[in-house]
Amino acid sequence: MSPRETILEALRLMLVGIPGARVLRNEPLPGRIPAGGIVILRDGDPGQPEVTLSPLRYHYEHRAGIDVLIQKASGRDAAFDELCAAIGARIAADRTLGGLCDWCEAEAPEPVEIVAEGGEPIKAATVAVILTYSTANPL
Repeated sequence: MSPRETILEALRLMLVGIPGARVLRNEPLPGRIPAGGIVILRDGDPGQPEVTLSPLRYHYEHRAGIDVLIQKASGRDAAFDELCAAIGARIAADRTLGGLCDWCEAEAPEPVEIVAEGGEPIKAATVAVILTYSTANPL
């Protein structure tokens, strides 16, 4: 696997350990949201790398996204906050994803309420995660 894919997979595996949350990667929003919420890792955009020569290295600040969704009749705000805090705690506990990247940093979410036809509203946000890493090959 490429360094990019290895890093994204390590981030996904880190998220899988969040109790109660269903973790997906690059999947469409499912029809049902479980009580523990859904976390969907999106590959995002690696952006344009800075390039150094001798040795040739491509330095990325890859912007991935983590969609966070909670749908509950009561306690939705607290459950959303707990899920976002769990994501933040996991990232803070291992900022290099086991040495695979130089740094991993999450940005604050901007929550929105989505009206679900025939169901409870959904509280959702995309948490941007900046993955800083270098590779010898841009592909």
